[in-house]
Amino acid sequence: MFTPLDYARAACDTMMRRYAAPDLPPQGAFHYHQGVFLSGMHETWKLCGEERYFAYIKDWIDSVFDEKGNIKKYIHADLDDIQPGILLFPLWERTRDPYYIQCLQSVYREVVDVPRNAEGGLWHKTSLKDQMWLDGLYMAGPFCAQYGREFHLPRLMKDVVRQACLMEKKTLDEKTGLLYHAWDGAKAAPWADPETGRAPEFWGRAMGWVPVALLNDLDYLTDDVPGRQELVRITVNLLKALCHFQSEEGRWYQVVDKGDRPGNWLENSCSCLFVAALCKAMRLGYLSSDYAMNARRGYEGVIRSLTWEGEDIQIGHVCVGTGVGDYQHYIGRPVRVNDLHAVGAFLIMCTEMQRWENEQKIGQEEKQ
Repeated sequence: MFTPLDYARAACDTMMRRYAAPDLPPQGAFHYHQGVFLSGMHETWKLCGEERYFAYIKDWIDSVFDEKGNIKKYIHADLDDIQPGILLFPLWERTRDPYYIQCLQSVYREVVDVPRNAEGGLWHKTSLKDQMWLDGLYMAGPFCAQYGREFHLPRLMKDVVRQACLMEKKTLDEKTGLLYHAWDGAKAAPWADPETGRAPEFWGRAMGWVPVALLNDLDYLTDDVPGRQELVRITVNLLKALCHFQSEEGRWYQVVDKGDRPGNWLENSCSCLFVAALCKAMRLGYLSSDYAMNARRGYEGVIRSLTWEGEDIQIGHVCVGTGVGDYQHYIGRPVRVNDLHAVGAFLIMCTEMQRWENEQKIGQEEKQ
């Protein structure tokens, strides 16, 4: 019987057979698609210690920076093209090669140049004036939290908290406890509510990024950072709210609160991210273990949905990347098998479930 770590290794091996590291799509670009997948691979490496996983991550990083540590191909100051910067920290920690400090500084320069709205919120894309998307908390927050910790920049750690609190303020639905996908400060986007500026729907994967990101932030924010506890509150409240919308099958829907609506479907990447966050929040003591059953049901729902082609794992029922829109927009999005969103989220789920199971086992042994 496969353990969560077994599934994670199978997913890593499947993708390594398909792609040489520099060929991960979008090929040559420094982008979160590769970043989330390789972040999951890094978590797998930390649990199993197989050197080929670490080497694969290093091969990709070395292919997307030039000899001076500058990013080769990216969109300047877009949050989506900052996220992979978190992969540089373990490379620097392990090799102590000053080249990776140059690479880190190159990514940080992108953070400095991200435009902000009137309230200080980071634009999600330079082409989308005044828009903040939930996704952005994952794309920039963990990098900034760790960079601020490593290079003694308390203002950067404070800004991580500020961004999360502002996002909650602008997107929280008090009735459900869920977060709308995005907010437009100018209230000018076609999808924006003319009064609130909010997006019209609760899209699964966007909400999935939030607790995963905030829990990663908390790993690096020092206890003296003002508002640090607010990130715990936001995380816990969102996870509790999400559990009210979990399907009987275990997974969550593409549009989370409308499982009974025609055309809606169970989506694996958001389900993986929710399970991962539940496991980590419980393991760190932020969330009661009363939610272990929700995490277990979600995990098993994803596992039941898997198929295999020989040794290759097939992770389907995953929405491709998407912008902000209405209900029909989300449910009409294409799905893809082994999309990097899918595999990355799956790896994050499996590794967090394995850590949770390991801790539970240790706890049981200590009681005996």
